[in-house]
Amino acid sequence: MSINKYFAFPVVFIAHLFFVVYSPNLFAQPQGHERVVAPSAGKPESEGAKIISGFKFKPLNFVPPKVDRVVLENGMILYLLEDHDLPIFGITARIRTGAVYEPQEKAGLASLTGHVMRSGGTVSMPADKMNEELEFMAASVETSIERESGSASLSTLKKDIDKGLKIFADVLMNPAFPEDKIRMRKDEVIESIRRENDNPTHIAHREFRRIMYDSKHPYSRKVEGTLETIEKITRDDMVAFHKKFYHPNNFILGISGDFNKDEIIKKLNTVFAEWKKEDNKFPEVPKVERHFEKSVYYVYKDINQSNVIMGHLGINRKSPDYFPVMIMNFILGGGSFTARIPGRIRSDEGLAYSAFSAFQTSRDIGMFFVTCQTKLESTNRAISIALEEIDKIRKAPIEKEELAQAKETFMNQYVFRFTTSASIVGQKVDIEYEELPLNYLETYLDNVKAVTQEDIQRVAREYLHPDKIKILVVGNKEKFDKPLDNFGKVSIIELK
Repeated sequence: MSINKYFAFPVVFIAHLFFVVYSPNLFAQPQGHERVVAPSAGKPESEGAKIISGFKFKPLNFVPPKVDRVVLENGMILYLLEDHDLPIFGITARIRTGAVYEPQEKAGLASLTGHVMRSGGTVSMPADKMNEELEFMAASVETSIERESGSASLSTLKKDIDKGLKIFADVLMNPAFPEDKIRMRKDEVIESIRRENDNPTHIAHREFRRIMYDSKHPYSRKVEGTLETIEKITRDDMVAFHKKFYHPNNFILGISGDFNKDEIIKKLNTVFAEWKKEDNKFPEVPKVERHFEKSVYYVYKDINQSNVIMGHLGINRKSPDYFPVMIMNFILGGGSFTARIPGRIRSDEGLAYSAFSAFQTSRDIGMFFVTCQTKLESTNRAISIALEEIDKIRKAPIEKEELAQAKETFMNQYVFRFTTSASIVGQKVDIEYEELPLNYLETYLDNVKAVTQEDIQRVAREYLHPDKIKILVVGNKEKFDKPLDNFGKVSIIELK
């Protein structure tokens, strides 16, 4: 399904012209009313901007394509969108499982299970035979389990749908978990863990998660596990984990490509005929306790740059303030080089190539963080700038033009989320999985348009706490411009 099915050529041309001539303001075309494009507030107007500033065009009238939702008798939820442009077929699936449900003493169990489901083959088809079959068809079947969900996918040609579905279903229902493949994967994970401390960015994000969440909460640990926990995981643990979570009423499938809806439903009922609905009994996951306390952490690493990450708890994915928070963060540090934090740290003072802020949302409370890499001699300065900008957006109302640019970027990026049938059904699957309103895509633009200047300042005051922030720096303090204790008492984290 090509983008031209949904957008007239002139609109695409104008969007492309904006990208080429007026970057980094991206696709700054208006959405809801006719207007003249204005340059960024406080910045000189470029020659390209002067040309474009004379353009006037009508708002883009876009309606997301309709996707069929079907629930099979076994409880499996399907989202289907036919696309006959190319003879290809694909499935993307999400499974209600995740590392949050594994025992702390066996951290890494979910990830290991998700990997060996595919790499270990099935009861009826060894891994080598499966790889050979898929390679011959130019097809792929993949599985994995992350922190809060599992995933599976199938990609094949139309002529091989029957064979592809059979292998796909077999992997999901009947993984073999052979001991040799389990050992192989364990060795790969262990080697990866042993090398973690070679990468300062990995160190920073790993340790920041540990200081952000209580040590007993699954959000505090790495999905891959540790050297100690990996070796405690047995084949029986993996079989039991799979059996507990892998049943049809725990699956949401997004199906796209060259197929017939009625025919594919029949095929799915056939390949999953022996898979019966079961009660969903999920282990209890402790709630994240909202707690803010200023603290500073330091990890010694003999490198020529500091890796800085700072932040605190944020919001969950279903927060009623999700849209104002996302737009506020876009202005603060999420909006590429035009945002405030990267604008000052990168563009104005040249302290870092990359600096940004983000709200990482989860089913429970996620994290707000700012991160950058800067030379050792500007560590203190970069941290200070970030804290200043966080404080500023809380205290002073944003400019009208700044909000308009952020909202327009959100709206223009939105339409390019529908360029393929696979991306469309994938979004539908995610929406269902996250238990968001099923009309989420249809109301997305209205939710963006509804955000006001007052909303931005309200959520900034509610969800940003520069006086109670956690700061973590990986680097060599002997070369810092100023001591880290300028920001508070420093706790040293020793690397194993």
